[in-house]
Amino acid sequence: MPRRRITAFGSSRLDEDDPRFADVEELGKQLGQQGWDALIGGHQGMMAAICQGIRAGGGHVCGITLERFPTPPDNHLSEEIRTRDFFSRMQILIEESDAYLVLPGGLGTLAELAMSWDLQAIGVLESRPIILYGDTWTPLLKPLKESLIWSVDEAFTLLQHCRTSDEVLRALA
Repeated sequence: MPRRRITAFGSSRLDEDDPRFADVEELGKQLGQQGWDALIGGHQGMMAAICQGIRAGGGHVCGITLERFPTPPDNHLSEEIRTRDFFSRMQILIEESDAYLVLPGGLGTLAELAMSWDLQAIGVLESRPIILYGDTWTPLLKPLKESLIWSVDEAFTLLQHCRTSDEVLRALA
């Protein structure tokens, strides 16, 4: 059976000594053991954590990186695809995946979530899990739901909010 691919979006700015790093690394290991490979942005922080975990769990990790940023020499990628621009990178990360895992992050992660979420909501992409992991996204969900004008009433049903790795694994089963 072919391995499924999950795209992980997350901050490149969290250090290895942040407790969320070890948590995401362990989640990645469990995903790798459950038959998941990964597509990631290919740099530090949450991307490094999920990469190291997936690889430790027996999975393959493809980094979709931008030519304008150097790839860290100590990365754990199985392979790397260099792209010229942000939109080419995002197209691969979004279209070539069976699920999305949205890790702690900032504006870049929010943009990645918004693009993958909206493309599913309006039917450009077929349905696939969008998992918000941890408590980072909790305070944003209610104001988004109440404040934005939604093109599709059921947009929020596309999101799954998981606070533990066990919840993530159940959502992907």
